Order: sequence, then structure tokens, then C-alpha cells
Amino acid sequence: MPDASPFQPRPIDGVIFDMDGLLLDSETLANEALVGAGASLGVDIPPAFCRRLVGVPADGCRALVREAYGPDFPLETFFARQEAHLSALVAAGRLVLKAGVEPLLDYLDRECLPRAIATSSSRSRTDHHLAQVGLDRRFDAIVTRDDVTRGKPDPEPYLTAARRIGQAPERCLALEDSHSGARAAHAAGIPVIVVPDLLDPTEDIRAKALAVMDDLHAVLDYVRHARAAHPS
Repeated sequence: MPDASPFQPRPIDGVIFDMDGLLLDSETLANEALVGAGASLGVDIPPAFCRRLVGVPADGCRALVREAYGPDFPLETFFARQEAHLSALVAAGRLVLKAGVEPLLDYLDRECLPRAIATSSSRSRTDHHLAQVGLDRRFDAIVTRDDVTRGKPDPEPYLTAARRIGQAPERCLALEDSHSGARAAHAAGIPVIVVPDLLDPTEDIRAKALAVMDDLHAVLDYVRHARAAHPS
């Protein structure tokens, strides 16, 4: 359900999705892989630190790890091992969709609404993970960290995604789970609904969000209502 504060449905001509933690139940796997990579190097990576990396592009993650563990920490080895751990978890079938993904995409298909992904993941990881769960052909555009100069919370990923689906930012709807992603969408002038995964929304995020909702089933109800109120 949405936040307690009421909100009016807005026109929606396109939808832009985050990927990890929003479409895919992948953040818990990524954190498990971080812990495993640290253990292989004899380093304890606490869950609270893992959550600091949620939604942060690779360069930002590297900076946070370097800050926490010092200049002598084997950064490239650590992230290579994390990628290997994550790949093993995905290959074992543990990557699944978040609740409500398919009904929402099916509705967008019926309404002929363009949709994009704006993710902080790399192109190779994004393409592989979407193919693993059968979503690789369900988006009109996919913007990864390799497609932009500045990642989230900079607005560039969302502005690029809106441009690629041919819609004005203010006529799109962004769907996010992370703080940095919500800030990026807001900075791009795109109304954003936050569907929390591992991070509870702060007061700052709640102030920036159109609404905070439990899952994508609730988002689907909102989009239906908005389309009924503002038909194309």
C-alpha cells in the first residue's frame, strides 16, 4: 500500500525501472557474495557495510571499500571474487523476480506503454541476469553504468533512459528501491515510487518520492488508476 499521505495520479507515458532489488531479488545475493569474497581474503564484511553499497555504481563502491579497509586492501581481487561468488549463486538458480514484476510488465504490454531500465550494474551483468529470468526482451531500452558518464545519484541514467524511450521525464514514472536511485530519478524531474528492498526509506527519500509502496502489485494498481484518470 502507498504511504499514508494522499497523492493524485499523474499522467504516465513511460515507466523506468531500476533492476537490482526492484525487478530482481538480487541485492541479498550481491551482499552474500561480498561477504564470501571478504572471507576468502580473511576479511570480515559486516551486513551493515554491505547495505551501504546498495544502489551505488562500481566506482562509488570501490571508494567506499577503500575508505573502510585502507589503501592496501586488494580491491580488484576482492571485486573479482565477489563477481565469481555472485555468478555461482545465479548459476545455482537463486536469482528470482521480485513480487509483481510480470503482472506489471504484462499490463504495460497491453497499454503499449514504453519502458526502460536504468541500472547501476554493468552491461554484461545486466544482460546476463535479465536473460536468466526471462526479461531480456521485455524492455524498449536498457541503460547500464557502461552507458553513462555519471552514475546514480546523478540524474544522467534516468535522463538517458527517458530520452531512449522518447518520453519527457515529467511524463515518466520511475520505480526504485535504493536511496541513490530515488535521488537520481528526483534530480531528473521524474516522479518516483520507492519500493523498499534492503534499505528503509529515510525522511529525505520519502520527501522526494511520489509514494512508498510495498511491492509492484501496489504499483500496478497505481498505474491503472493513473491511466484511467489520464488516458492517452
